[in-house]
Amino acid sequence: MWKKEDTKTGALGRTVISGIVFLLAAYLLTGILLLGLAYGVYRFGMGEKALAACMAAVYLLSAFLGGFLTGKKAKRRRIFCGLGMGTVYFLILAAISLASGADGGKTGFFPAFLLCCLGGSFGAAVS
Repeated sequence: MWKKEDTKTGALGRTVISGIVFLLAAYLLTGILLLGLAYGVYRFGMGEKALAACMAAVYLLSAFLGGFLTGKKAKRRRIFCGLGMGTVYFLILAAISLASGADGGKTGFFPAFLLCCLGGSFGAAVS
């Protein structure tokens, strides 16, 4: 029959799959917000400062969603789970940015990292 270790491994697998689904939801929100931002730049001719502020808001809101969903799933240590989600969100975002040849962008890597971590932690705390 099933051993106790087998059920723990199954729970870990479900947790990893949930984390991947929550990351996909955060990146889906990122895509939707970036499409809206691109439309805003095209339609209204937003300046660079407004664009940088909107990019920071996109990072914050997307990490907030990932942290919120993670916090709903986690029973304990929700804030740390949200912090982890925000960190993973940023690491994937930074890897994609660096692979495409972009530098820190308008926001910069360190402020973007802080925004992602704070958004994930705050989302988990609110959940």
